[in-house]
Amino acid sequence: MRVLLVEDDELLGSAVVDGLTQAGYTVDWLRDGGQALRALSNDEPDLLVLDLGLPGRDGMQVLRDLRARSSGLPVLVLTARDTVEDRIAGLDAGADDYLVKPFDLGELTARLRAIARRRGGRATPVIEHDGLVFDPAARSVTLDGESIALSSRALAILEALLERPGIPLSRERLEQILYGWGEGVESNAVEVHIHHLRKKLGKERIRTIRGLGYMIPK
Repeated sequence: MRVLLVEDDELLGSAVVDGLTQAGYTVDWLRDGGQALRALSNDEPDLLVLDLGLPGRDGMQVLRDLRARSSGLPVLVLTARDTVEDRIAGLDAGADDYLVKPFDLGELTARLRAIARRRGGRATPVIEHDGLVFDPAARSVTLDGESIALSSRALAILEALLERPGIPLSRERLEQILYGWGEGVESNAVEVHIHHLRKKLGKERIRTIRGLGYMIPK
């Protein structure tokens, strides 16, 4: 799952990038609100983690502009503004959640998982599909009760497909999930990971839809 972090504090931003990466996310990091809006007009991630006190354009204005475009991108606001009025303003402007600095990285990742669950219409913390169980918090997979070892990028592809059963995801979309901005994309990376997933989980679980991409059937 791809996250865009917009945070101008170098120390905090670096720590958040490291923590989210270790939790299995692909993270892009911007430090300016104006840059964030321009980037979001071209390429939306799966989740946005947005500081409010930003140079270029204030985070609250970024949020308002994003919602004015009718974007449904899930947004978690990070801020040092800790009054009830500030939290109400952020939520009313379109934030899905609000986390006051300083915060624990474990709480941040838990809140992102909760936002992802709500976006996918799930009530349960794990994703279950035909004997396959994926736990986003533990980054673990079991098949018919047996643990399956997968690489972090294979897990990322599996999570994306499980979040959208019956909907094909293109190779380009899966590459966006695997690689952040500026990272070199291996030409056959998606195919290699799909091959490994099929080898571990069974060929029938992931279908190739000609001209559209890959899909886990409903």
